[in-house]
Amino acid sequence: MKLVDVVDSRITAFLEARSEEMSHISPDLEHILAYANSMLGSGKRFRARFCYWGWRAIDQEVEGDPFGGVETLEDASPVIALATSLEVFHAAALVHDDIMDNSDTRRGLPAAHKAFERVHRDRSYSGSTEHFGTSTALLLGDLLLAWSDDLLTHALSTVRPEIVAATRSQFSTMRQEVTLGQYLDIHEEAAWHHHGESERLERALRVVTYKSAKYSMEAPLLIGASLAGAKPHQLEDLSSFGLPLGIAFQLRDDVLGVFGDSELTGKPSGDDLREGKRTVLIARAEASMPESAKRVFNELLGDRTLDPDQIDVMQSTLRGTGALDEVEEMIQHYADTAMAALESAQITEGARAELRRLADAVTRRNS
Repeated sequence: MKLVDVVDSRITAFLEARSEEMSHISPDLEHILAYANSMLGSGKRFRARFCYWGWRAIDQEVEGDPFGGVETLEDASPVIALATSLEVFHAAALVHDDIMDNSDTRRGLPAAHKAFERVHRDRSYSGSTEHFGTSTALLLGDLLLAWSDDLLTHALSTVRPEIVAATRSQFSTMRQEVTLGQYLDIHEEAAWHHHGESERLERALRVVTYKSAKYSMEAPLLIGASLAGAKPHQLEDLSSFGLPLGIAFQLRDDVLGVFGDSELTGKPSGDDLREGKRTVLIARAEASMPESAKRVFNELLGDRTLDPDQIDVMQSTLRGTGALDEVEEMIQHYADTAMAALESAQITEGARAELRRLADAVTRRNS
């Protein structure tokens, strides 16, 4: 059985156990569990895969065939629970992110707060539909965070104290960084025009680094490696690979947020323009725009009512500045930097080969 299938099975079993617990509390919790199931039931499992291969990157004794089946994997190591914990943490981050970005969709389905608004409308509940949707989604995100910690605790329940401390430390660092990175994203949307153009690229890259790059690639690698007892120099090697790869991953995500096919991304085309995201792409474009064009562009950026024709105009403007080509070059630069670090890293050859494949997948994806 493939790793992704094993993680999927672990998530299903975890949610089934939680379903039993929640059913004893109240049937009114059904829609919360249903959304958690729909959100966690799909995904590319990049964080789980990087966690697992961070673990396998460290030379260690592994009993049995690691792909011998669910039972073998779960009995051989707590890494599957750890990888599952990261996927649940990711789901929590997405729920909260969609609220803050006021996103309507996620993976082609209504975002959590929008789904819960529908529950309110369909059941003709009293009070504000928007308040009910947002409040319920906030609580779902908090619940997913708690579940993530439950899985982390389970993963570390049978390992040595020094391994527990090292792995928890990496996990805690990830949680803090992504939370602060999310704030920096909100801050830049509000304070963008209070900073000079010369600062904007650096500020956008800082958001990329802390909101996404670290927790998407670097942190899962370091968390998995810590579980395997990695030495400081091995963690440094994996960080030198994971961080630039994470930046390339997020820059690709930013390109897809403006130019991606909605049928592949699960979000309307140009949705980042409607949300007013101040990305590296936008910073690069603004630096090359005439003042008159910049003024018009910024009046449109963040307008939730933008129609397809206006999106087309803004996309054309971005292409015309050369910003899209520049960001593509940046993606390639960070990907090359990551690959160079991977080739010199002191890790197992099996992990190096798999991480090469994963690196290609995350930087060349179309959704």
